[in-house]
Amino acid sequence: MSIQRASFYVLLVIVTIAFVWLLIPYYTAVLWAVILAILFFPVHRRLDRMIGGRSTIAALLTVLLCVCLVILPALGILASLIQEGTSLYQRISSNEINLNAHLLRLQSILPAFVDDWLTSLKLDGFAEVWTKLSSGFMEAGQSIAGGVLSFGQNTLQFFISLGLMLYLLFFLFRDGASLGRTLRHSIPLSDDYTRQFVDKFAAVVRATVRGNVIIAITQGLIGGLSFWSLGIEAALLWGVVMTFLSMLPAVGAAIVWVPAAIWLFLIGAWIRGILMVVIGIFVIGLIDNILRPPLVGQGARLPDYVVLISTVGGISLFGLSGFVIGPLIAALFISAWSLFTLQQQEPALPSISPDIEKRGY
Repeated sequence: MSIQRASFYVLLVIVTIAFVWLLIPYYTAVLWAVILAILFFPVHRRLDRMIGGRSTIAALLTVLLCVCLVILPALGILASLIQEGTSLYQRISSNEINLNAHLLRLQSILPAFVDDWLTSLKLDGFAEVWTKLSSGFMEAGQSIAGGVLSFGQNTLQFFISLGLMLYLLFFLFRDGASLGRTLRHSIPLSDDYTRQFVDKFAAVVRATVRGNVIIAITQGLIGGLSFWSLGIEAALLWGVVMTFLSMLPAVGAAIVWVPAAIWLFLIGAWIRGILMVVIGIFVIGLIDNILRPPLVGQGARLPDYVVLISTVGGISLFGLSGFVIGPLIAALFISAWSLFTLQQQEPALPSISPDIEKRGY
């Protein structure tokens, strides 16, 4: 390799790192612009054909469709969630919701061996347990309040990111096809490997967002409505919590509705507890089995343990966007190693004799 070519590669790496560094403050806006572009690109292509190939107008209409179907509902739910979470925290802090009364009632219902068991664990019965729970709850409530305050202070930053996302989304719709061709030609891989990587990327994004998110929203919606109809406080808040937890395989929304059902049984609300169990098992639990095959499909589906680990790791590193970034990184990792294994297993082609090649055989 010549010095000029090596220098060019070093320069290419440096400017690429610098460009990525510039994008880091708004990586969430870029990520979701790419995700929405992948999800709504078939709609954009259909609109483009309907209006006679006017790609600019079709891109603008598709962006407006994304705003109406995704962004405005998400902003409405976020505003309601912040309001309900803050209201619940204030009601508990002011003792409008008397958790001590519920605790005393729970203590009177449970058998005596539970208190003996807590004592054997060097806990002074329910009093110490409640002290620890109260401390943890107050810390969580303060974190929620701090997050709400931080969101209010960063409103300008949020709307700047939103504007950048919509602006980039417009150009991804309008110039997406040409950008995709340029990207495929720029990747230093064979056409077959590049096509497999691009197809895997798009398939995982569609499966993760279109499939998992729709399933999670459906489970969260049914769970929230069930909580509301059964008279459980902060139904919207718990519904949103179930929506996010539903993205985790194996456990999912059961992390929320199972303790709620147990609580209803413990306070003596047997009918409401039985209804919660029936809804949790036969409605919320079966939604995943019914909707996942047509929405996600088998081709892009990752093993459940990979989804669980990558989703939790992605959320811990990247926040809420991690539920997409984590499985995406895991899928590309598996795809890359699968291609490498295939390459290693391919038999070497026999060499062709120069004389035969000249004769054209």
